[in-house]
Amino acid sequence: MSHLADRLSRAAALWGLEPGYWDIWGGWHETTPEVRGAVLRALGVPVDDAERLEAAIEQRERGAGSRVAPPVVVVTAGDAAIPLHLPEELAGGQATVEFRWEDGRFEQHEYALTGSLPLPPSAPLGYHEVEIRVPSLEPVVTRLVVCPERAWMPPTLERGERRAGLAVSLYGVHSDRTWGFGDFTALGGVIDWVADQIGGSFVALNPLNAIHNRRPYNTSPYLPNSGFYRNFLYLDIEAIEEFAECPPAQALRRRPEVEAEIAAVQRSEFIEYERVAALKRRFLRLMFRHFQREVLAGDSARASEFRHYAAEEGEPLERFAIYSALDEWLHRRDPDVWIWPQWPEKFQDPCSGATRQFALAHHSAVLYHQYVQWQIDRQLARAQQYARARGLEIGLFHDLPLATDRCGSELWAHRDFYVAGCRVGAPPDDFSPKGQDWSFPPPNRERHYEDGYRLFAASIREAARHGGALRIDHVMRLFRLYWIPDGSDATQGVYVRDRAEDLLRILALESVRQQVLIIGEDLGTVDPAVREMLARYGILSYRLFYFERNGQGEFRPPGEYPRQALVSSTTHDLPTLAGFWLGSDIVARRDAGLLPDEATYHRMWYERAGQKQKMLDALFRLGLLPDSFPRNAADLPELTGELHNAITGFLVSTPSLLLTLNQEDLTKETEQQNLPGSVHQYPNWRRKMRFSVEELHESATARDFAVMFRHWLEREGRMAGG
Repeated sequence: MSHLADRLSRAAALWGLEPGYWDIWGGWHETTPEVRGAVLRALGVPVDDAERLEAAIEQRERGAGSRVAPPVVVVTAGDAAIPLHLPEELAGGQATVEFRWEDGRFEQHEYALTGSLPLPPSAPLGYHEVEIRVPSLEPVVTRLVVCPERAWMPPTLERGERRAGLAVSLYGVHSDRTWGFGDFTALGGVIDWVADQIGGSFVALNPLNAIHNRRPYNTSPYLPNSGFYRNFLYLDIEAIEEFAECPPAQALRRRPEVEAEIAAVQRSEFIEYERVAALKRRFLRLMFRHFQREVLAGDSARASEFRHYAAEEGEPLERFAIYSALDEWLHRRDPDVWIWPQWPEKFQDPCSGATRQFALAHHSAVLYHQYVQWQIDRQLARAQQYARARGLEIGLFHDLPLATDRCGSELWAHRDFYVAGCRVGAPPDDFSPKGQDWSFPPPNRERHYEDGYRLFAASIREAARHGGALRIDHVMRLFRLYWIPDGSDATQGVYVRDRAEDLLRILALESVRQQVLIIGEDLGTVDPAVREMLARYGILSYRLFYFERNGQGEFRPPGEYPRQALVSSTTHDLPTLAGFWLGSDIVARRDAGLLPDEATYHRMWYERAGQKQKMLDALFRLGLLPDSFPRNAADLPELTGELHNAITGFLVSTPSLLLTLNQEDLTKETEQQNLPGSVHQYPNWRRKMRFSVEELHESATARDFAVMFRHWLEREGRMAGG
């Protein structure tokens, strides 16, 4: 091996690049020197200068170098010490160490200088600071994060009791009073249905994050504008206090053209994001002006609550609000400006003088966006309180997306926490033979480490807020991500490791503090060691009916599902149960032009026929279907009631602690919410629920579906107290 190749290999190992990966077919793919070099360049490693590269490697191998202690130390409560990096001449000397606990207390100790500093036995859970003073050296402050051994779990689940719930796409929920988009009041109607007719313990939701609400590229809840803040379209405008107090808002609501627009978006087959956004903005701006003039100017409890919320949220909310105000202002001035990379350069930096001047000059516009987020927070809090009051043991079950829109507020506000020059994706597999390019930049693990993981902790805290469970989309992100250098396609990438132990400990800390159950979406090819570590930290695995098969492609019996897991029927990216049986997804992929040729289309139908037969065979083996039922899947063109009942029974009978049934699967809908690989060719993220909230409670058909589900929950002991 040449000196350069040797240095590249050493650098790659030190900066977390893996030497290669095993694909799903068992083939090994070595990381090429070109890919290795490109990713290291993106990380700021001087790979093109031999002397500087060697110096960087040596410094990396020394660890913290001249710093006495690392910028952050993440430990489990009861762990022994903070590691130190000391010059030899100081060994055996004395250090004065001050522990500044999160609650404001502090204590001081004198320690002999060795390779580490012991923690006081009384060190509480939380985020603390430790100042280390060593004679002849500058004082060093280290962030100390003390974490629990495991994430939180409801006591009933700890005892082994199993629970179940319903997953809904909130944007698609509709009622007589929604404005063409599911809102938090309509969510209350779903909660009532789950409580009264199903007996479930939670309602699982799609990510509620802010998006740009523009079709076809900016409607995915899994590619958010912000990882911290939420989409104002979920607000019930008429439930905000200012609506009743604001005469202009009342007058606007009575105008015939507004009535007509609300009726039109209600009647439309699919969700009209832009029209709903324009409609709700008109009211929110009127109501905010009333709030600013009549409420915020005074000293009412509501004004105090808003000020407290804005102060608690701090810089992340302020930056999101400034971004949102700038985005609207610049687009009004030039309708061709849609994303922040098109903004004048002076506004592309959140800390620039021009940006600060804009925020001062447009204070009300910035305050407006803070007000909107406050209203979202209040309505979401009430929804969770209502769910718990109605007897849903877990309540709302939130979802933390992996991605962030590279042209959204997150990249504008926190750009140095991402690595430019690479994108995140997935290597080739049978689902995507050319791999997947998700088109967003990977996290900068060094920046997160240097910052004491503050932003990471905040992202978990915000995602879990007002909920009882949190799903981590692509939980492998905590361990490694597949990086694709700019200029390469998804076949030319490399896995880059993260500091998984630190991230899992912080996840456990936020889980315990908010009493939120954590589920890690671990689909695909997963190293068994990853699942072992997730289990050790009390994080539930995520298992899908379609994917749980043995080496012969046969469906695993319920008894082989893991206990510490959530089992689900399907996801937004996969066919519904009824759609799977009809082949709706295959037809949709052909109609969208996503299949290379007619032969592929026919091959997919052939494979689906085999999958359906294996599914049917598994249900017969378990005695979930009567002997009189057809044994040949070809004789069953649709998902019959008996077959639907049997699949539900299969899922409910698994030993897994949690079960979630997608609303589309409970009500036998045929079309999935998202068709991966499509953009305008398919109505992604726009489908409305088959039944309105009123119909859920009044329709005999909807009641039959609920009765069937409840029967299985009672029979298998998945209801509260079951």
